[in-house]
Amino acid sequence: MTEPLIDIIAGARPNFMKIAPIIRALYSRRAAGSPLRYRLVHTGQHYDPKMSGDFFEQLGIPEPHVNLEVGSGTAAEQTAGIMLGYEKLLLRQRSALCLVVGDVTSTMACAIVAQKLCVPVAHVEGGIRSGDWGMPEEINRMVTDAITNWFFTTSEVANANLQRAGVAAERMFFVGNTMIDTLLANIGRLRPPDFVASMGLQPGGYFVTTLHRPANVDASDGFARLLHAISAATRGLPVVFPVHPRTARTLRELPSFPDSIRLVDPQPYLEFNWLVKHAKAVITDSGGITEETTVMGVPCLTLRDNTERPETITIGTNELIGTDPARLKPALDRLFDGSWKKSGIPELWDGHAAERIVAALERLLEC
Repeated sequence: MTEPLIDIIAGARPNFMKIAPIIRALYSRRAAGSPLRYRLVHTGQHYDPKMSGDFFEQLGIPEPHVNLEVGSGTAAEQTAGIMLGYEKLLLRQRSALCLVVGDVTSTMACAIVAQKLCVPVAHVEGGIRSGDWGMPEEINRMVTDAITNWFFTTSEVANANLQRAGVAAERMFFVGNTMIDTLLANIGRLRPPDFVASMGLQPGGYFVTTLHRPANVDASDGFARLLHAISAATRGLPVVFPVHPRTARTLRELPSFPDSIRLVDPQPYLEFNWLVKHAKAVITDSGGITEETTVMGVPCLTLRDNTERPETITIGTNELIGTDPARLKPALDRLFDGSWKKSGIPELWDGHAAERIVAALERLLEC
């Protein structure tokens, strides 16, 4: 029996949470006799220990078989470096499948290289769309999905997006959400960061915010207004702000910011999700966090004009506030007066998405 080799591509922090359960499922199936093998390829798009190494250790992800070590640079420089490195790898040892996850630069770059060398591509989290071409991630999604063979989707909304694009039903597999696999597998291991006691943080008595999108953080004047609006709308409660490297650059240009905003380093997975789980609410411009807050039942306010995860709004705890700081207060007033909406958990967000993915891969690769 042949033993198909699957390349699992990871390059940035959002990827690591999505690949961990897939690797666990592959190990489990291998122990049960599956011939599937994998090669973990870390592109090095995120190379700082706080953005990469901590996640590998905490989530039990093994050392990558290959690290392309692309490092920092513009989007074009990173894309080129990843493509060159991955092409050399495939020319040395071809894989049977390139499995990409999410919507980062590494996702798109490796999918392109694989298809040009006639290696089929499977996309975990295929089909999600924000409709905003100003987001680099949206371009990555569209390009990747345009050349994907098989799609593993998180929602019926993603399925509908792919159907409208002409993707045949037999190429789509509605499996659920591997981000939630990771969350549910680790929910009992979450632990408080060291600063919780010194900051006097009490469950339900603080907020968490994450901000990194250009529209919110690249202009220092607008960023300052947003931080002051967050402080005012949260009524003086502590706001824990793990600072993304992009955001740190603009923060250095601000003359001051409110005392209730507590800046901390990017947090490892277990500590960050402990903060989220015990927060009164999360204020963010991220996408993935809205999925985790939905499953943990934590109210979430998204400072964007669109989202690629509408099920977190229609079913979950998330609300789309927009980028106007003035819209924060009315939304948070509803939180303080107890009238935040009731929520549920989307279909198949049950902790078993990775098992469904591996079972489908065995069929697709005729194991």
